Amino acid sequence: MSNSRNVGTQTLVNQPVGNQKLGRRARRMPADSAILICRGDESWTTELQDISATGLLARRPSDWIGQRGDHFVLDLLFGETLNIHLEARVMRIDEDELGFAFSRIPPEKEAALWSLLGGYADSLELWRDEDSR
Repeated sequence: MSNSRNVGTQTLVNQPVGNQKLGRRARRMPADSAILICRGDESWTTELQDISATGLLARRPSDWIGQRGDHFVLDLLFGETLNIHLEARVMRIDEDELGFAFSRIPPEKEAALWSLLGGYADSLELWRDEDSR
């Protein structure tokens, strides 16, 4: 049995392969940026590892206390001029990494994000769910 869902005009399909799922996800673009992660009066700074149209992967701050499913405000700082402010939910927590899924991108920041992503904005890549082992 496969699970599928529409993302824009693309359909993502996850097929079980043995004990793992194989599917497609939004293509990730390697990126180097500072990130400010905020929730209420808590905040952390870290570095971006990669970004896609649906989320991002960041280095996990050493004093991280967030949990999977928690919502945060993220400020992505690219150089002196580009600041992309958005909301995201924690989807994955590893020893060294945090995975976030975007939950709200303000309309005035959408064009900047799509411009940053370029050809990555509307393309997919193969994905193997290592957590389903």
